[in-house]
Amino acid sequence: MSADTPHVTHEETALRRSLTFRDLVVYGLLFIAPMAPVGVFGTLDAKSHGAVALVYIVATVAMAFTAFSYAQMVQVAPQAGSVFAYARAGLGKGPGFIAGWMAMLDYVLIPAVAYLFAGIAMNSLIPSVSQWVWTALAVVITTLLNLWGVRAAARVGFAVLALEIVVLLVFVVSAVVILATDGPQRDWLSPLTGDGTQGAFALSAVLGAVSVAVLSYLGFDAIASFAEEVTGGSAKVARAVLFCLLFTGVLFVVQTYLVALLEPTTSAQLAADPGKQGSAFYDAVDASVGSWLHDLVAVSKAIGAAFAALAGQAAAGRLLFAMARDRRLPKALSRTYSGVPRVALLLAAVITLVAAVWAASRDDGMDHLVSVVDIGALTAFTLLHASVVGYFAVRRRGGAVSWWRHLVIPVVGAAITVAVIVEASPTAQVVGAIWLAIGLMVLAAQRGREPSVPSPDGGS
Repeated sequence: MSADTPHVTHEETALRRSLTFRDLVVYGLLFIAPMAPVGVFGTLDAKSHGAVALVYIVATVAMAFTAFSYAQMVQVAPQAGSVFAYARAGLGKGPGFIAGWMAMLDYVLIPAVAYLFAGIAMNSLIPSVSQWVWTALAVVITTLLNLWGVRAAARVGFAVLALEIVVLLVFVVSAVVILATDGPQRDWLSPLTGDGTQGAFALSAVLGAVSVAVLSYLGFDAIASFAEEVTGGSAKVARAVLFCLLFTGVLFVVQTYLVALLEPTTSAQLAADPGKQGSAFYDAVDASVGSWLHDLVAVSKAIGAAFAALAGQAAAGRLLFAMARDRRLPKALSRTYSGVPRVALLLAAVITLVAAVWAASRDDGMDHLVSVVDIGALTAFTLLHASVVGYFAVRRRGGAVSWWRHLVIPVVGAAITVAVIVEASPTAQVVGAIWLAIGLMVLAAQRGREPSVPSPDGGS
């Protein structure tokens, strides 16, 4: 930081550098969740005509373009706020605000969905305690951990992540044993080629399922919001982003491949009965391995979802902090205490608590939340890709432009995210449009304000 920007280094608006590469990976994997496909397996199996493992291979490649753009921009603008800082550096103040504004919709609501998942899972195990009580309890516990500090939360998160990985390994070993002794319910190649019950292999069906599968990856980008708290430079953040995407991609492909082989219900039957899609993963485990593994996975999902929300809440707090420090949100949100943005975290927690408890108290609450969580992130991703082109090809003073890294990859990445937005539900598109319109009005009302944190290149 230069000497003419004391507000950034002032103890009341400075974040503490304490995170290691492992901590970044823990936050990323917690947010994504190693067993994220559990809830959407049935839907993807039905949509892809049984080629569910292929769906995740394609989805991993598709999201790699976004991960690569993050890796480019985090080294340009290694600041809290992630895509808000990147779009500001590559496109200017206005687009930067809109990128942060759209990401805010995602960062605030994804933890609400995760908390709700935790409440549902715990209620299924202990029905005598209401769903909303479990949800609220998860919010309180994880918020206290976040207020304690990013390093402390990372330590606890590591233990939870280890539990999730162990449960996943138990599932993998159990599945392999059953397949070796009893054989598969479907053809060995069907998770890659389709099960044939809905006709011949159709690439369009796989691509349609990919538009849903990419939502399993939302959260790896949150790693970038800790750029001001990592020790050793922004290169660690870039590596952590790419590592988390690749690692979870492998986990997703392996588990969906195995459960597809164990699935006694065909993709055609799942397509004809959407009510069975949500529990398809658990049903396959029950039928092949036994209910004990079902319960183990449910407990792991309950705890894992709560700590996925912890990582999401931490990222949301840092986004609010960065936008407030840039005078785009109330100044009070830029205050830190012992290097922790507690005011921003508390606001994020309150909004998340209200949304999660509201959804937990309604039968259709989950549908309402899930329909809108992705639209903000995908819009922000699109602006991220535009930022790479804008910064390296237009705004940067000097330096060679890489045709491949700075033009082709971000343009293809933007095309993918726009295609997924087009495939989103009408409800999500309407909510996204309304949120965007509000953001544009807020931006217009702020016209003329100078940001308090300069862009890395010294421009606006």
